Amino acid sequence: MAVKGKWAQGIRPRHFSWVIQDRLAICERPGGYGPNHRKVRRQEEIIWIREQGFAPVISLISATHNLHNYDEMGVTWRHRPFPSAEDHPHYLGELYPELKALQDRGSNVLVHAEELGDRVVGLMAGYVVWAGLIAEPPRAIFVLEHMTSRQLGPEGRAIVAVAERLRHDAAGGGATS
Repeated sequence: MAVKGKWAQGIRPRHFSWVIQDRLAICERPGGYGPNHRKVRRQEEIIWIREQGFAPVISLISATHNLHNYDEMGVTWRHRPFPSAEDHPHYLGELYPELKALQDRGSNVLVHAEELGDRVVGLMAGYVVWAGLIAEPPRAIFVLEHMTSRQLGPEGRAIVAVAERLRHDAAGGGATS
């Protein structure tokens, strides 16, 4: 069997970061977003995603555009459109246990939205708080800002606050650590 060439391995998506090494990662939409979206780049990035063993890819984008490309490339995906702020408690209350169950099964998960911004970074900072991986929200925010080289704004910080409340409620309303 021939060794795959560099291009057969695809290219790493833009703004790719591991949240939990070799288990949970984030990036911008494969192929880019808006006027920067390129079909060839999308295909090369999905090849890379497939070759890295990501299953599933979780798309937070509201539209289902381009999800069929994952099917064509043999990549398992889930569509979890990110809601408005008033729906965050319910949404995170479903998404975080789903992410944890995937982690517990050993799945290699990639989460993306159009861009790597407040929603995705806040979602992941919230996840590490909710999952108890980093107990203090300010520390989780710092760590995610550092790993993504992005400053978390008000929307992202609000997501982390919701995640902390969910963790607190799940713990029976006791003091948070």
